[in-house]
Amino acid sequence: MPEGPEIRRAADSLEKAIQDKPLTEVWFAYPELSSYAPDLIGQHVTHVETRGKALLTHFSGGLTLYSHNQLYGVWRVVNAGEMPDTTRVLRVKLQTADKAILLYSASDIEMLTPEQVKTHPFLLRVGPDVLDRALTPEAVKARLLSAKFRNRQFSGLLLDQAFLAGLGNYLRVEILWQVRLTGNHKASQLDEQQLEALSHALLDIPRLSYNTRGQVDDNKHHGALFSFKVFHRDGEACERCGGIIEKTMLSSRPFYWCPGCQH
Repeated sequence: MPEGPEIRRAADSLEKAIQDKPLTEVWFAYPELSSYAPDLIGQHVTHVETRGKALLTHFSGGLTLYSHNQLYGVWRVVNAGEMPDTTRVLRVKLQTADKAILLYSASDIEMLTPEQVKTHPFLLRVGPDVLDRALTPEAVKARLLSAKFRNRQFSGLLLDQAFLAGLGNYLRVEILWQVRLTGNHKASQLDEQQLEALSHALLDIPRLSYNTRGQVDDNKHHGALFSFKVFHRDGEACERCGGIIEKTMLSSRPFYWCPGCQH
């Protein structure tokens, strides 16, 4: 399942395609959404917001399209009038004069008023988004030490969207490797130095992934690009200590770690 950085990059591509352009065609597969289509013609998408793995497509008239891709949903950007050759089921089409964005296979889709955005159950439940530039390491540290989260093992905590939205399995294992901790650790067990390192890594690694993953580093002066240190690297040597990376299951998800330097 895509994690926060991938969802945000998808939102960027949707914005680039249709933001601030009048909508010429709007189509929804679900009858409860179809009644909104006529009023959306001529409006424009002001921005596409991410809350963890949910997308909020905001329209100039004040309504917001909520969508969560879950396991199978995917957005596509195409030229106006094009329809990809796919076996996926189309759920949403928003088209402008030159581009269209298409949502396939998702089942969790709603149209919300501003008031409903504030009270939506999923949006109320999710924690701060790791890609929100207003979120600071100090705020993350406070969440780690809060009564709600301080005694939770990181194996489950770092997958819980109520803690921080946008984290997922590859980010979980890469963050814990970076700070030399295991999935069995808890914030209540850490010293000040470990808490500081973890608070920064919980933001730095997702943001590095968003900014650089998939790019080639042709200029080393611009800093390191994101690369997997342990994820899907079981049986390989750890680049930090030379130990052999292992794979196990934690919180029902594959977990990769180096016993040599994570303890």
